[in-house]
Amino acid sequence: MTLTRKIAFEEHFSAVGFDDYSKAFVKHINTQASSELNARLADFDDTRIQLMDQYAIDYVILSQTGPGVQNEPDAATAVRRSRQNNDFLAAQIDRNRERFGGFATLPMQDPGAAIEELRRTVNDLGFKGALVNGHTHGVYYDDRQYDPFWEQLEKLGVPLYLHPFDAYDVPHAYSGHPELVGATWGWGVEAGTHALRLLFGGVFDRFPGVKVILGHMGEGLPFQRWRFDSRFAVYPHGVSLKQQPSQYIGSNILITTSGVCSHAALQGAIAEMGPEAVMFSVDYPYESIELAANFIDTAPLDEQTKKMVCYENAKKLFNL
Repeated sequence: MTLTRKIAFEEHFSAVGFDDYSKAFVKHINTQASSELNARLADFDDTRIQLMDQYAIDYVILSQTGPGVQNEPDAATAVRRSRQNNDFLAAQIDRNRERFGGFATLPMQDPGAAIEELRRTVNDLGFKGALVNGHTHGVYYDDRQYDPFWEQLEKLGVPLYLHPFDAYDVPHAYSGHPELVGATWGWGVEAGTHALRLLFGGVFDRFPGVKVILGHMGEGLPFQRWRFDSRFAVYPHGVSLKQQPSQYIGSNILITTSGVCSHAALQGAIAEMGPEAVMFSVDYPYESIELAANFIDTAPLDEQTKKMVCYENAKKLFNL
């Protein structure tokens, strides 16, 4: 099997002192697995680099594991801890700039502070964008108070990775089925819905250069593009868009393969969105680098498409 060069960018770490937030992510994992997970989140030099070398991952963009400061109730604390987290990550990157880049942690509780931290991390620290773990205490980023944030993101020319977390209110339909609330189902529904709020809320019309990335093969959105157009035409509810909904999915909304190692799903996503809108990632250490790399290396894609998905699209998006 030929290994294809890869870039991956849903790849997580944890800064010192941030495990108080990440308890919400790992509380349902058994003790032994949780201990191994925490060790891998804290590792920058040993297992992580060894696996990258073994599976031809040239470069990763690292992000604080969720839910991060999105779960912080105090805005001033979120601002302070975001800066601490980003400075910690910058120090790790400085030791190995050939292999590591960074996504900023942002205090979305305060849109002005989030703008300042985004600007600082991109301009001063060389970060490649930001990763945000969904809503912040029930506030979604189609709210017009975030328009200056999207304007700054567009101006800087960097993407936002919209990572899932729990819904603000647990839907009644999940009652009695805790397995549906989190990563198995609920997180994907939550992140996909948030992205659709941005789309139908006109964020991409107001700021057409904005790029939002969804993991997990696009949280299901690529496979509903036709239906979004069909049903929105019938039930617009007073919403007006400059394009059909499907046209934003693949241009403003890009996706990664993280956590969905299915050749059929990959081929379907590429068929719907085009090969330029789909990119490889792992979701390490929550997912296996070996499994994800073998999945993409054996994918039934022509060589040019495989190179685009594995490397070239990300290289272009992040100006590497």
